[in-house]
Amino acid sequence: MSEHAVKFYPFHQIKNNENIVLNLREHTWYSMKILIQRVKKAEVVANGDISGAIKQGLVMFIGFAKGDEFDAAKKALEKIKKLRIFSDPDGLMNLSLQDTGGELLIVSQFTLCAAFKSGNRPGFDPAMPPKEANKLYDHMVSYAKTILPGKIATGIFGADMQVSLVNDGPCTFVLDF
Repeated sequence: MSEHAVKFYPFHQIKNNENIVLNLREHTWYSMKILIQRVKKAEVVANGDISGAIKQGLVMFIGFAKGDEFDAAKKALEKIKKLRIFSDPDGLMNLSLQDTGGELLIVSQFTLCAAFKSGNRPGFDPAMPPKEANKLYDHMVSYAKTILPGKIATGIFGADMQVSLVNDGPCTFVLDF
Protein backbone atom coordinates (compact mmCIF):
# COMPACT_ATOMS: atom_id res chain seq x y z
CA MET A 1 0.00 0.00 0.00
CA SER A 2 1.44 3.40 -0.92
CA GLU A 3 1.72 6.13 1.68
CA HIS A 4 -1.18 7.98 0.05
CA ALA A 5 -3.52 5.01 -0.29
CA VAL A 6 -6.59 4.97 1.88
CA LYS A 7 -7.57 1.79 3.69
CA PHE A 8 -11.23 1.32 4.61
CA TYR A 9 -12.20 -0.57 7.75
CA PRO A 10 -15.55 -2.02 8.78
CA PHE A 11 -16.99 0.09 11.61
CA HIS A 12 -16.54 -2.65 14.23
CA GLN A 13 -12.78 -2.86 13.52
CA ILE A 14 -12.02 0.81 14.23
CA LYS A 15 -9.74 1.42 17.19
CA ASN A 16 -9.51 4.74 19.01
CA ASN A 17 -5.93 5.60 18.10
CA GLU A 18 -5.92 4.64 14.42
CA ASN A 19 -5.94 7.37 11.79
CA ILE A 20 -8.78 6.12 9.61
CA VAL A 21 -10.94 7.54 6.85
CA LEU A 22 -14.38 5.96 6.59
CA ASN A 23 -16.00 5.33 3.26
CA LEU A 24 -19.29 7.03 4.08
CA ARG A 25 -20.83 6.15 0.71
CA GLU A 26 -20.74 2.46 1.62
CA HIS A 27 -21.48 2.75 5.34
CA THR A 28 -24.22 4.81 6.90
CA TRP A 29 -24.85 4.83 10.63
CA TYR A 30 -27.83 6.38 12.27
CA SER A 31 -28.24 7.29 15.89
CA MET A 32 -30.99 8.57 18.11
CA LYS A 33 -31.41 12.30 18.02
CA ILE A 34 -32.29 14.24 21.13
CA LEU A 35 -33.13 17.91 21.38
CA ILE A 36 -33.46 19.33 24.88
CA GLN A 37 -34.72 22.75 25.88
CA ARG A 38 -34.42 24.32 29.30
CA VAL A 39 -37.87 25.62 30.18
CA LYS A 40 -39.73 27.59 32.82
CA LYS A 41 -42.83 25.49 32.01
CA ALA A 42 -44.13 23.21 29.28
CA GLU A 43 -47.09 21.08 28.34
CA VAL A 44 -48.07 18.68 25.61
CA VAL A 45 -51.62 18.25 24.36
CA ALA A 46 -52.74 15.15 22.48
CA ASN A 47 -56.28 14.42 21.33
CA GLY A 48 -57.46 17.66 22.95
CA ASP A 49 -56.21 16.71 26.44
CA ILE A 50 -53.05 17.64 28.32
CA SER A 51 -51.02 14.43 28.42
CA GLY A 52 -48.04 15.90 30.22
CA ALA A 53 -46.99 19.16 31.86
CA ILE A 54 -43.99 20.35 33.84
CA LYS A 55 -42.83 23.43 35.65
CA GLN A 56 -39.12 24.35 35.59
CA GLY A 57 -36.95 21.72 33.91
CA LEU A 58 -36.24 20.24 30.49
CA VAL A 59 -38.29 19.26 27.49
CA MET A 60 -36.67 16.35 25.68
CA PHE A 61 -37.67 15.61 22.09
CA ILE A 62 -36.38 12.19 21.02
CA GLY A 63 -36.22 10.47 17.66
CA PHE A 64 -35.13 6.84 17.54
CA ALA A 65 -33.12 5.64 14.54
CA LYS A 66 -32.84 2.13 13.15
CA GLY A 67 -30.52 0.06 15.29
CA ASP A 68 -30.91 2.12 18.47
CA GLU A 69 -30.88 0.11 21.67
CA PHE A 70 -31.94 0.68 25.26
CA ASP A 71 -28.33 1.00 26.47
CA ALA A 72 -27.91 4.19 24.42
CA ALA A 73 -31.25 5.54 25.70
CA LYS A 74 -30.22 4.76 29.27
CA LYS A 75 -26.85 6.49 28.74
CA ALA A 76 -28.65 9.52 27.28
CA LEU A 77 -30.97 9.83 30.29
CA GLU A 78 -28.10 9.47 32.74
CA LYS A 79 -26.23 12.22 30.89
CA ILE A 80 -29.24 14.53 30.63
CA LYS A 81 -30.05 14.38 34.34
CA LYS A 82 -26.45 15.43 35.11
CA LEU A 83 -25.93 18.11 32.41
CA ARG A 84 -24.91 21.32 34.13
CA ILE A 85 -27.13 23.64 32.12
CA PHE A 86 -29.05 25.44 34.87
CA SER A 87 -27.80 28.67 36.41
CA ASP A 88 -26.31 28.82 39.87
CA PRO A 89 -26.72 31.93 42.10
CA ASP A 90 -23.85 33.60 40.18
CA GLY A 91 -25.62 33.10 36.84
CA LEU A 92 -23.21 30.39 35.65
CA MET A 93 -24.36 27.08 34.17
CA ASN A 94 -23.24 24.88 37.06
CA LEU A 95 -26.40 23.07 38.14
CA SER A 96 -28.07 19.99 36.70
CA LEU A 97 -31.68 18.86 36.47
CA GLN A 98 -30.92 16.59 39.39
CA ASP A 99 -29.42 19.48 41.42
CA THR A 100 -32.36 21.81 40.81
CA GLY A 101 -35.12 19.24 41.35
CA GLY A 102 -36.41 20.13 37.88
CA GLU A 103 -38.81 18.04 35.86
CA LEU A 104 -38.43 16.28 32.50
CA LEU A 105 -41.07 16.22 29.76
CA ILE A 106 -40.28 13.45 27.24
CA VAL A 107 -41.83 13.77 23.77
CA SER A 108 -41.32 11.27 20.95
CA GLN A 109 -40.50 12.97 17.65
CA PHE A 110 -39.49 10.72 14.76
CA THR A 111 -39.02 13.78 12.50
CA LEU A 112 -35.68 14.40 14.25
CA CYS A 113 -34.39 11.44 12.21
CA ALA A 114 -35.41 12.97 8.88
CA ALA A 115 -32.95 12.80 6.01
CA PHE A 116 -32.70 15.50 3.36
CA LYS A 117 -30.27 13.65 1.10
CA SER A 118 -31.93 14.77 -2.10
CA GLY A 119 -34.83 17.00 -2.94
CA ASN A 120 -36.82 19.15 -0.57
CA ARG A 121 -39.07 16.57 1.04
CA PRO A 122 -37.80 14.77 4.16
CA GLY A 123 -37.20 11.05 4.05
CA PHE A 124 -37.71 8.99 7.18
CA ASP A 125 -35.80 5.85 6.24
CA PRO A 126 -33.32 6.41 9.12
CA ALA A 127 -36.15 6.39 11.68
CA MET A 128 -36.85 3.24 13.66
CA PRO A 129 -40.11 1.51 12.67
CA PRO A 130 -42.99 2.67 14.91
CA LYS A 131 -43.60 -0.63 16.77
CA GLU A 132 -39.93 -0.94 17.74
CA ALA A 133 -39.65 2.76 18.58
CA ASN A 134 -42.75 2.62 20.78
CA LYS A 135 -41.28 -0.26 22.80
CA LEU A 136 -37.98 1.58 23.20
CA TYR A 137 -39.78 4.81 24.13
CA ASP A 138 -41.86 3.03 26.79
CA HIS A 139 -38.76 1.34 28.19
CA MET A 140 -36.91 4.67 28.25
CA VAL A 141 -39.79 6.43 30.03
CA SER A 142 -39.98 3.64 32.62
CA TYR A 143 -36.27 3.99 33.29
CA ALA A 144 -36.56 7.80 33.50
CA LYS A 145 -39.22 7.38 36.18
CA THR A 146 -36.80 5.28 38.26
CA ILE A 147 -33.92 7.78 38.09
CA LEU A 148 -36.06 10.92 38.45
CA PRO A 149 -39.06 9.71 40.49
CA GLY A 150 -42.07 12.00 40.41
CA LYS A 151 -40.35 14.31 37.91
CA ILE A 152 -41.35 12.76 34.56
CA ALA A 153 -44.18 13.77 32.21
CA THR A 154 -44.71 12.52 28.66
CA GLY A 155 -46.48 13.01 25.41
CA ILE A 156 -48.29 10.12 23.71
CA PHE A 157 -46.18 8.09 21.35
CA GLY A 158 -47.29 8.42 17.73
CA ALA A 159 -50.00 10.97 18.48
CA ASP A 160 -50.42 14.33 16.81
CA MET A 161 -49.29 16.59 19.65
CA GLN A 162 -49.13 20.29 20.34
CA VAL A 163 -46.22 21.27 22.58
CA SER A 164 -46.24 24.62 24.37
CA LEU A 165 -43.23 25.80 26.29
CA VAL A 166 -41.50 28.83 27.71
CA ASN A 167 -37.84 28.41 26.80
CA ASP A 168 -35.55 29.58 29.60
CA GLY A 169 -32.60 31.41 28.10
CA PRO A 170 -33.20 30.43 25.36
CA CYS A 171 -31.18 27.36 26.09
CA THR A 172 -31.39 24.49 23.59
CA PHE A 173 -29.03 21.55 22.99
CA VAL A 174 -28.82 18.77 20.40
CA LEU A 175 -27.40 15.41 21.46
CA ASP A 176 -26.56 12.34 19.39
CA PHE A 177 -26.23 8.95 21.07
